[in-house]
Amino acid sequence: MTYPISPSPFTLSGARASGRRVGASLSEWILGRKRRGRGAMMKPFGYQNHSQRGGAYAALLVLFLPFFWPALFSPLGRASPSVFSEWNAPKPRHVSLLKGALQREIPEDQKTELWAPLSSQGWKPCKPSASINGLPEKSSGYIQVFLDGGLNQQRMGICDAVAVAKILNATLVIPHLEVNPVWQDSSSFEEIYDVDHFINALKDEVSVVRELPSEFSWSTREYYAVAIRATRIKTAPVHASAKWYLDNVLPVLQSYGIAAIAPFSHRLSFDNLPGEIQMLRCKVNFQALTFVAHINNLGDALVKRLRNPGRVHSDEYIHEVVDENVSQGFGKYVSLHLRFDKDMAAHSACDFGGGKAERLALAKYRQVIWQGRVMNSQFTDEELRSQGRCPLTPEEIGLLLAALGFDSKTRLYLASHKVYGGEARISSLRKLFPLMEDKKSLTSPQELALVEGKASLLAAVDYYVSMHSNIFISASPGNMHNALVGHRTYENSKTIRPNMALLGQLFLNKSMEWSEFQQEVYGGHVNRHGQIRLRKPKQSIYTYPAPDCLCQV
Repeated sequence: MTYPISPSPFTLSGARASGRRVGASLSEWILGRKRRGRGAMMKPFGYQNHSQRGGAYAALLVLFLPFFWPALFSPLGRASPSVFSEWNAPKPRHVSLLKGALQREIPEDQKTELWAPLSSQGWKPCKPSASINGLPEKSSGYIQVFLDGGLNQQRMGICDAVAVAKILNATLVIPHLEVNPVWQDSSSFEEIYDVDHFINALKDEVSVVRELPSEFSWSTREYYAVAIRATRIKTAPVHASAKWYLDNVLPVLQSYGIAAIAPFSHRLSFDNLPGEIQMLRCKVNFQALTFVAHINNLGDALVKRLRNPGRVHSDEYIHEVVDENVSQGFGKYVSLHLRFDKDMAAHSACDFGGGKAERLALAKYRQVIWQGRVMNSQFTDEELRSQGRCPLTPEEIGLLLAALGFDSKTRLYLASHKVYGGEARISSLRKLFPLMEDKKSLTSPQELALVEGKASLLAAVDYYVSMHSNIFISASPGNMHNALVGHRTYENSKTIRPNMALLGQLFLNKSMEWSEFQQEVYGGHVNRHGQIRLRKPKQSIYTYPAPDCLCQV
């Protein structure tokens, strides 16, 4: 369905103001020419005419430049800062702490403790009960779901879709992944996940098919986009109960043999569900969903290169390491999810040190995209930071890692999309951890071409590398953070959870010395290295898999 888009008054007013400024500049230029007219009369006629024409052309170029190259003047581009509105390179905000961190000395026993794997915590993946097995004698119909969001939001939706199909005794059609509106990614389920493995892993619990039979071939995304359809369920509430699906979706299946649920994001409750349904969600998330072979192969290559330190990266080295049988335990590395894109920065409503130009650009972006619906914008930066509601900048996450005991020889894998502020924003982090790598630094152009331009595939590679890291840490909560925290908890892998409230308060204290900061950070993260936390009501089973997916030994 196409909706008319009204021009934003904010944008229009900005355009009018810009027009007035250009008009004023042009009129001032003309007046200046008139005032200098006497001097101009003394110049040869041809020279004067040529100069006037050149000036007019220049004025027209300035006037029409915003129309031909709007990205230069508008802060609405999602990928990178605008050239003229946000070009000021952000400077370090915590110079004193950064100086202390660069001179840090870490005791060997602290390093040993930091890198030591988690000991057994008395939990292990539960074995599915006998009641979960067995397909119904007759399917009640076909279930389609249309999933929006990024890779990890869609991942959770896939798990929920399998659970809903089980509740309704229905056959699930491989979920349709919507085009991501932020990154314009059209990756399909088949491009990301191994479909055969997915179907086979669930064959004893839920029937899954690649596509609808011919009699239902009319049930497409386009079919539901142009009109109201009786077979579309668009009223599923967030965190709906199993009873809601039995009352509202099962009758549609019984009448038409098919039901399409859209939107389908966070549409199944985490509470008051049978244990077998919860276990099924766990099985989908941690066992049935595996990436396609070329993502796994690329992920394996990156892991090997990260575990083989001290080598210069070149095309020859890349191919050489792929062919080597490198031991997985040879080296260690930390995976850092640095979610610091423009959407996150604007939505947080925090000040990130880029000056007035950056604040205005983010405020305009926030107004245009969310039309004033960002609650954080009602608070000051100090209030947001003291409550731990500001994502950590690359500089701040670097100071956190240094305070925890990671030294300058630490292998750091940067699992991120484009960073808002570019290389200037990352420079402090790179000074602290010069052995920092990412997908581009570890791969050849030919290898990267398999996933380049596909945000979901790039995120899948980051997910794979992060799952195999010795330690994972995220600079801000989000879907990838939640998914990896849950998955690594299931595998009993070390994961550091930043104490956002503590860090926000520490970074507000501009007089704090490095030794005090280091002591406060270390003490505030003693029990935040991956210790089991039991899920509370309304919390996600995908972030807190105990006790639904994990059983005590």
